[in-house]
Amino acid sequence: MTEAFGARLQAAFDAHGQLCVGIDPHPYLLGEWGLPATAGGARDLGLRVVEAAAGSASVVKPQVAFYERYGSAGFAALEDVLEAARETDLLVVGDAKRGDIGSTMDAYGDAWFADDSPLRVDAATAAAYQGVGADAGFIARARATGRGVFLLAATSNPEARPTQTAILATGSTVAAGIVDDVLADNASSDQGLGSTGVVLGATVALSDYGIDVASLVSTPILAPGFGAQGARYSDIRDLFGPASGSVLVSVSRSILEAGPSGVAEAVRRASGEVAECLA
Repeated sequence: MTEAFGARLQAAFDAHGQLCVGIDPHPYLLGEWGLPATAGGARDLGLRVVEAAAGSASVVKPQVAFYERYGSAGFAALEDVLEAARETDLLVVGDAKRGDIGSTMDAYGDAWFADDSPLRVDAATAAAYQGVGADAGFIARARATGRGVFLLAATSNPEARPTQTAILATGSTVAAGIVDDVLADNASSDQGLGSTGVVLGATVALSDYGIDVASLVSTPILAPGFGAQGARYSDIRDLFGPASGSVLVSVSRSILEAGPSGVAEAVRRASGEVAECLA
């Protein structure tokens, strides 16, 4: 794979819009779908969501933790879901939130980005608590294989706010510092939509984190928080302003709660509503 992730993401946006469907097989959702809370149940839900999203959404985002909980059987189930998604025109963001020091991140890079890995995805989420520089190998492996990384910057969980709004010696917040590092990385390597993005919760006031959304016009923004967490599609332009065109509008539970018989229609409806709000 040689085409940059940012270019492929832009093409997916142009073809199918900006909806990102989360694949989160919570035990209660498995029960509502008539599936067991097992690796097999998580596999079946994931496969059905991939089928429902193909042709209507641009991205699916499996939450790795909900597969990892079942051990090796869970990873095998996840591999099947990823393989099914690769057979469609969907892009896949592996929501793994890996974060460690250099050599460990290099190994994670091999797991999620190597062309011969059964876990390979188009992009993966990562944390930068040890500093964005510690993720350099992870980002380099992604870029070398035409894949992307989304670094956590301003997340929607309230416990994160004190750390993410803490002020660095540079005068910016921790969250804004991560954004600045991502902007610098994209500026040195990409044209058009970048291949390194940020995670910005749709339920937080980004101005409180010192983040200027106008600077993110060419940066992919993974924005969880729509639907069950309270953010509305009609909020997209108010939240992200001129950067709205680079937002992956991430929705999970409010779509999955439609159940196996209604999930395809729920994806189509959500995709249409997102497109209307961005028109």
